[in-house]
Amino acid sequence: MLQKIKDTADWIRCHTQSRPLTAIILGTGLGRLASEIDIIDAFAYQDIPNFPVSTVEGHQGRLLFGRLGGKEVMALEGRFHFYEGYDMKAVTFPIRVMYELGIKNLFVSNASGGLNPKFSVGDLMLITDHINFMPEHPLHGPNFPTGPRFPDMHQVYDKEFLDQAREIAREKGIKVQEGVYIATQGPTYETPAEYRMFRTFGGDAVGMSTVPEVIVARHSGMRVFGISVITDMGVGADIPEVSHEEVQRAANAVQPLMADIFREIIKRQP
Repeated sequence: MLQKIKDTADWIRCHTQSRPLTAIILGTGLGRLASEIDIIDAFAYQDIPNFPVSTVEGHQGRLLFGRLGGKEVMALEGRFHFYEGYDMKAVTFPIRVMYELGIKNLFVSNASGGLNPKFSVGDLMLITDHINFMPEHPLHGPNFPTGPRFPDMHQVYDKEFLDQAREIAREKGIKVQEGVYIATQGPTYETPAEYRMFRTFGGDAVGMSTVPEVIVARHSGMRVFGISVITDMGVGADIPEVSHEEVQRAANAVQPLMADIFREIIKRQP
């Protein structure tokens, strides 16, 4: 695996002169942020050696290099999920490659179901912590040399990034929520009983991604910032049916606001 990671990183270095310090992962229905990036180079996942291929509608499947907020960035236009049949080493393979390429900051986004009754569809939630309900841990197996065998997870989501996001939201009049993201394996949406259970456990939003990538990023010493877009609500007496298309539409509607926050935080980095 280590050799594959290095081979992939070497291939990317040979195909772009861009050397960003920040990477972005665009989740379901959130690929339009890519249009905000002044693209320098773009590679289809299937053209990159050893790279997985995204199979989910709404994930374009491109690795982008360009500029956002005046800074060079790398962006995954579509991610990989455990429910697609990939193991966690494949799901988090791009994060390992990012480390080899010198990425220091990881920005993640996702579409998620709301658990907090104070939330509404279309809200942006700053992720302050997470609960991992994935059936396989991304650090299972021999320890990678990027971090310790037992990495600390008490401050996963970077405090400075969160403070900057709050300040930017106030300046721009963007409504933001804050909360704990719960990660499950999917691909089914939650039952009403599961929504109630996850809320009892302390979750504010639930989805099928993000946490494996974040764990590996923190193990690799990256600073992490994350936003969940609340695309449906799992609270109340009458929980509506949810479809992938509805999730995409809800996420798409608030992309410009999320893009504003990402862009401004990136602009403020040295």
